[in-house]
Amino acid sequence: YHIISISGLHMGMVAGFVFAALRYGFAGLGGPALRWPAKKIAAFVALMAATLYLWVAGPQIATQRAWIMAAVMLIAVMLDRRALSLRTVALAATLLLLWEPESLTEPGFQMSFAATVALILAFGPWGRVSPHIPRLLRPVAMLVLTSAVAGAATAPITAAHFHRMSEYGLLANLLAVPVMGTFVMPAGVIAALLAPLGLAAPALWVMEQGTRWMLWVAEFVSGLEGATFAVANPPGAVLPLMAAGAVALGIGRGALRSLGGIACIASIALWATAPRPALLIAREGELLGLLTPAGRVLSKSGAGFVASRWLEADGDDAAPEAAASRAGFGGPKGARVAEYQGRPLIHLTGKGALDALPRLCRDGALVVLAARAPEGDWRECDLWDQTRLTQTGAVSFDTEGRLTTTLAHIGARLWTRK
Repeated sequence: YHIISISGLHMGMVAGFVFAALRYGFAGLGGPALRWPAKKIAAFVALMAATLYLWVAGPQIATQRAWIMAAVMLIAVMLDRRALSLRTVALAATLLLLWEPESLTEPGFQMSFAATVALILAFGPWGRVSPHIPRLLRPVAMLVLTSAVAGAATAPITAAHFHRMSEYGLLANLLAVPVMGTFVMPAGVIAALLAPLGLAAPALWVMEQGTRWMLWVAEFVSGLEGATFAVANPPGAVLPLMAAGAVALGIGRGALRSLGGIACIASIALWATAPRPALLIAREGELLGLLTPAGRVLSKSGAGFVASRWLEADGDDAAPEAAASRAGFGGPKGARVAEYQGRPLIHLTGKGALDALPRLCRDGALVVLAARAPEGDWRECDLWDQTRLTQTGAVSFDTEGRLTTTLAHIGARLWTRK
């Protein structure tokens, strides 16, 4: 999917193709290449091409981020500075965070900068090893290195945000990315140049064949057994701790590097040992999720979106229907009953929910009502109806019975209106 997203890969290939084409073009001219600043001219035209691509593609956040990174690197070339350096990446990140501070929390920002920093750090060892690799094998080795390094850097972020990890991402990249860079994107640039003359058809045909190949690769790799596996949602401290540790490992020295390694190990341990909520209540009371030794049991098979998100956060790859069929809840469809913390847990839904409430609200039961309870004395039970849930949002209970609400999790900010 990162190939489809108009972000770093697209922007880098467009700018890189224009830059390389002009550099080789100037070299073919002979004399002018010795008199003119060919590299700077190529960088300037590549920057204009990247800006045009940003305008054509639309100012989505990922595209803006990619343009800023490409622009900083191309301007560095024009100013006789190193294009690929940690300072350049830091400058691009600073500009983006000044423009959109909230992007710090987005998966795209975290993944793109993690991959870029990791690749720059890997270029040092690669420069020492590459002269010993046969010339014909260097492009293959470089592709394997970049895919492995970028994949390793982004894998924890992908798992944290999307609760999935791909076992064969390296294989997919090795099969698809070279075709993207060699045929699809160059042919797209050529097609754009030839379109005003009505001569874009051959270039578009090349793009089509490359795209067909990438679709086949996607279907083949995703069909392999164990292509992806589920990962539980990490605690909030895991990614910041892991990022700080990775930075210390990458650029630190001595004791700082050792502390970075300890931080990375601690973040993995924290992730692996984090408990899952014992009970979840959806924000409208339409669904309950009770954690059991067999996995999370859902009170019913509806509310598919909420159910899917809960199961993904648990690292559970079961379908909502399968989770609803697990042992744990009993009783009729509109009055599902289970046990939580030694007391009855009752979920009332449907047309008969209000009629059943007076009969079941007793003995300190925890009752979740997918409706607004009528006026009355409901102190015989712990009642969570839609009126109460409107004030709290979705609710989770831990194994000790302590609850966390959506509103408490979000917290108050300077821009939050009461």
